[in-house]
Amino acid sequence: MNSSPFVETSGIARHQSFAELGAKGPIHHLQLFTGVPVWLVTGYPETRELLAHPDVVRSMTDGPHRDEINSELISAMEYHMLSVNPPDHTRLRKLVSAAFTRRRIELLEPRIREIASSLLDEMAAAGGEADLVEAYSYPLPITVISELIGIPAIRRDDFRRWSSITVNAAVHPAGVYIEAATAMLAFIRELIETKRETPSDDLLSDLIAVREGGDRLSQDELTSMVYLLLAAGHETTVSLITNGVHALLRNPDQLALLKSEPERLPAAVEELLRYDGPLQAAIPYAAQAQIQIGDAIIEPGEVIVFALLAANRDPEKYPNADQLDIARDSSHVAFGHGIHHCLGAPLARLEGRIALGLLFDRFPDLQLAEPDQDPVRNPALIMNAITRLPVRL
Repeated sequence: MNSSPFVETSGIARHQSFAELGAKGPIHHLQLFTGVPVWLVTGYPETRELLAHPDVVRSMTDGPHRDEINSELISAMEYHMLSVNPPDHTRLRKLVSAAFTRRRIELLEPRIREIASSLLDEMAAAGGEADLVEAYSYPLPITVISELIGIPAIRRDDFRRWSSITVNAAVHPAGVYIEAATAMLAFIRELIETKRETPSDDLLSDLIAVREGGDRLSQDELTSMVYLLLAAGHETTVSLITNGVHALLRNPDQLALLKSEPERLPAAVEELLRYDGPLQAAIPYAAQAQIQIGDAIIEPGEVIVFALLAANRDPEKYPNADQLDIARDSSHVAFGHGIHHCLGAPLARLEGRIALGLLFDRFPDLQLAEPDQDPVRNPALIMNAITRLPVRL
């Protein structure tokens, strides 16, 4: 069967392909563009049911280039909350949650507003047109997560290059992925050693120090968690902002409603996450026992991929699913579901609200500079990322 939804570079075509699959049923046995046979889940209730199922688990042996990556690199980059199962997952989440608290996130709001306002000042000074990705939706979250963790500004361009490869490993040759992952790991280890010697008021210093009943993060757990926070902590938010702005500019009636009733902003962010979220799919899972869901029987060891974009436009769940409606109740799965639900979702939501609110306040006449073109998106298994979005201020 065609695996085109994941490699379509047009957002329209991508959503259309997922819709065509969904119309045939909520779960499909097919082969990914990587050559791996999977069960692809497109239905909303099936996605929630299976993501919460005790026999649907993560496996560190799954993933691209596994036959070419050495075990040391895998352990040092991927032993984090998204890749392990209870009891390890429970332990890791408890330790990380002790440092990555909601209170810490809430205290970031003034600084996020300051960073966003500064970027908008730079856009205004440049005048005319701008690429929203380069000028705003990338530098905002990378600055926030870098300051939160404690990454020097001088290394952020290196990190961006490595991250863009490692989060899209499936579409890169093994050698390219291994080179980027190895360089990023060396950088993370260097950063950890610096923080061990000279702790400061940042999340990484807290992760190094955090203890729970005498337990603490091992070296591999620490490097893996820093990688997860760095990559997941900015890539998804870049797309939340970019895709959200694009969706609102393509739906002027919804943008007008938001401008006239700004108190709708939190609900608007939830609807934007549903309508065109930052992830095409969750990281693949596997069945550890036979599972029957509907007419499908998933055998032990078979891989399961959850098409979050499709589930979030399931017409059985959402009336007029292909229409943006910031007034609807958008109970989506953009951040996953179950025990692996995104720990950083509150931070992403906060950044999204601030970024969109300040942008449209500052540039109320913002328009797409190429209104007749559908922005190009990166081919990927996981990410749903627009590569550039030219706008007129």
